[in-house]
Parts: sequence; C-alpha cells; structure tokens
Amino acid sequence: MRGIFERGSRRGGRRGPAARLLLACLAVAVVTTALAGLAWGERAQYDTLIVSLDGGISPLRLPRQGPAPVALHYEGGLETTDRSVLPRVVKVEFAVPGQGIVSTRGLPRCPRRRLHGADSATALASCRQAFLGQGRLQAQVVLPNQRPFKIEAHLLLFNGSPSHGHQVVLMHAYVSQPPLWVVLPFVIRHRKGWLGTTMVARLPRSLGPWPHFAHFEMTLSRRYFAAGQRRSFISASCPIPRRLTAGFFPLTRVTYTLADGRHVSTAIIRGCRAR
Repeated sequence: MRGIFERGSRRGGRRGPAARLLLACLAVAVVTTALAGLAWGERAQYDTLIVSLDGGISPLRLPRQGPAPVALHYEGGLETTDRSVLPRVVKVEFAVPGQGIVSTRGLPRCPRRRLHGADSATALASCRQAFLGQGRLQAQVVLPNQRPFKIEAHLLLFNGSPSHGHQVVLMHAYVSQPPLWVVLPFVIRHRKGWLGTTMVARLPRSLGPWPHFAHFEMTLSRRYFAAGQRRSFISASCPIPRRLTAGFFPLTRVTYTLADGRHVSTAIIRGCRAR
C-alpha cells in the first residue's frame, strides 16, 4: 500500500533507549496528527462550484491478508460560492479502493418492478432480504418563475439483477412531501488501480430538468449468510508490510458529469491499522 506508514518496530542503531523512546513518541504523534487531519472531508472548487466529500470505513483495524467485512459511509454534494442555481447532474460515479471486494454472491435480488410507486416502508418490506444500505439526499428544485427550493429524499439501496454481466445496486429514493419516488440503478464496474471499483449511475431524462443534485449521505453495509458461509457486501484488508502497523490509502473518489459536459470530482484519503 502506498502512502505514509507508521513503523511498528525499528532498530535504534547506536541510539540509546531514551533517544529511541523519543523517536517512537514523535512517530506516534506525527501519525496521530495526520490521521486527525484526514478525518475532515475534501473540497474542490471549479469556478463558483464547490464539490465536497467526506466519509470513512469501519472498522479501521483490518487483517493484512484476506478481506474482512466493513461498512462504508459517504457524505458530500455540490454548492455554489455565489448562491447561484446548482448545475444539473446527469451522471454520478463513486470509486472505491481496489483492495476492497464488492460482492453480492448468494444475496437475494430485488426486482426493480417491486420498487415502482413504493414509499420507503413498502420498498423495505418488499426487498428486505436484498437490503444493502441507506441514506438521504437533498435536491434543489428549480421551476420557472419561482425561487429554487429543496426537497429531501430517504434513500434505500438493494441488490438488483445483473445488467450485461455487471452487478447492480438499486437506489430507491422517496420524498414524502410532495410524494415522489425514483429508482436509480448503479452499475458496478471493476478496473485495475487503487480506485478501480466504481458504481456508476446515469440520471434518466424522465426526472426532467427541475431537480438539481445538492447533498447526500449514504452508508453501505450488509452482512449475511449464504451457502453456510458468513459473507459481506463490502470487504477490505489493510495490506501493509510487516514492519508497519498503520497506513493511508485512497478511500473514495466521486465524479459528477454535468449537463453542460463538465466533469467535476474530489477524493478522500483515510487510514487503516493492521491486526
């Protein structure tokens, strides 16, 4: 794993015990300070548009070899420095660590038709066995001759049927006032690289030109049994050398494609500890 690592042990050479103790304390202080700084989210600015992203992985202590179940939490969105209307988003892409494993093997699937017209309670009751996570989303609604206003949707995520050989996560969004629902499929793709696994969704034209993406929070976590084995939707490891006890790695990158063709993105780095 590339990045900054904390050494678990180091030969002191001709340094005495006091010098080695001082160096160890300094190393711990540096890493602790760095980890504290990385607990904050990242912000990238494109002219007057700001893209923000925060998040984390739980637990932080993971095996060096072999994946262990984890949960991912994301929070982020778009805002403008001059309070102008947000641009319309037509595609969203989340990238997650390449050393992680995203798998729905043996997990029941939720047919998309079950979610059509359903509120959150009905959707969860219909597809509880396929549940993968939840969250919330805010959108700015822009109507002609009216001031923009925000709506908030409850998000539920389910394991969907594969599409052209790719895993699919169905995001069900429901707004209670006024009653609205939408089902958005995220296609999971795997490539090489640190952030090689991506979840990609295109916002359909059926949504119309009025809702503009503003802010989201989302937690992905599901453990289950299949074929007599304990499984997890997301698993990860902390593959660092034996002489090290902690390290940093790219956790997530989010990229938005805007209606005018621009691509805006930001990423976050987080730490893990080997067990």
